[in-house]
Amino acid sequence: MTSLRLATLGAALAITALTGAGAAHAAAPAVPSAVPVPVPVSGPVSSPSPSPSPSPSIPVFSNGYGLTLVPGDTEVHSPTDFTLTVTTKQLSGKHRIRILLPTAYGTDPARRWPVTYFLHGGSGNVNDVEAAPALHSDSMITVVPDGGLKGWYADWLMQNTAEGAANWETFHLTQVVPFIDANLRTRGDRAHRAVVGLSMGGFGSLHYAEARPDLFGHVAALLGGIDFGMWQVPAAVLGTELNVTGAWCASSSSGSGQCTGFGPVVDSDAVFGSPYPVFDADRVWKAVDPAAPDNLAKLAGTGVTLYTGDNDLIDVHTAAASNTVKARLDQLGIPSRYVNYGNGASLAPSCDGGHNYGCWAPAFADYVPRLEAAFAAAR
Repeated sequence: MTSLRLATLGAALAITALTGAGAAHAAAPAVPSAVPVPVPVSGPVSSPSPSPSPSPSIPVFSNGYGLTLVPGDTEVHSPTDFTLTVTTKQLSGKHRIRILLPTAYGTDPARRWPVTYFLHGGSGNVNDVEAAPALHSDSMITVVPDGGLKGWYADWLMQNTAEGAANWETFHLTQVVPFIDANLRTRGDRAHRAVVGLSMGGFGSLHYAEARPDLFGHVAALLGGIDFGMWQVPAAVLGTELNVTGAWCASSSSGSGQCTGFGPVVDSDAVFGSPYPVFDADRVWKAVDPAAPDNLAKLAGTGVTLYTGDNDLIDVHTAAASNTVKARLDQLGIPSRYVNYGNGASLAPSCDGGHNYGCWAPAFADYVPRLEAAFAAAR
């Protein structure tokens, strides 16, 4: 069906959308005192010499792997917190990559660091990481790539919508990851690389860990749309494609004060094709479903963590999806850690069990030390 035919259905179903809220306003981590030094670049690059650094206090980056830096469009928030702007043929327009370095990155030039990729939720952006201070760790590099307002961490089936080129998965996995490894002192093996995400990004993190187990040895999905067998998850995707902003605002408990919407309306089949199980029309949905046993089986040897609450209109569904994924992982004999904090009382005073950074931030505060320990144990 076209987006016009599905508009009424999308509006009705998007009340249960599982996408994340826009950037929440929370206190940013304290500015570290260390000043990084320029970093020599390894690996193939598209230019013979590094691009000039916008500031002497942050590493020098070079174009490469299909990414071109936009000169003069780097934001330096602090010496260990900065945002690059890049272009790529895989996506229309300019896109940002926020990078958080450990305090000692510049003072310990012989050391290489694990890397965690944080995938934000729908209608969010790279600045959402400010609301989760635990992700600015002194034990790892955190990279926050743009995921689009409704990119769904996928190479879209339709490339001729109002969004234009939309190969988000290719951008992240074949461009951003090697670009970071080439430009920063990283530990490049899977045991020292993690992918974590919330809401729409929870789908993205689990999907990416399944799609590229060679890249990621650790994955965490927070309140994610991770079971495409539930009608509520395709409904969420349709809601973002059709930009049913009003329904999302009505159901959101984020408290962020923002409702920016999901960008221009696109065809309801734009991302994954038709969701209807008729003549195999839903084949793309089946292929990328994180809860499919064949996909979950790819997580053998990966550290898997799931978090969810169950106390609002959205998270009763993320809890059901997480329950399914946990049960199937158990059936496959794949160890995992599952935290359902219910109404939030067991997690933090700020958490009401809903779909918001009042819960996501303390969930990351619980998870990051465990991830740091896993990185250290993998030496």
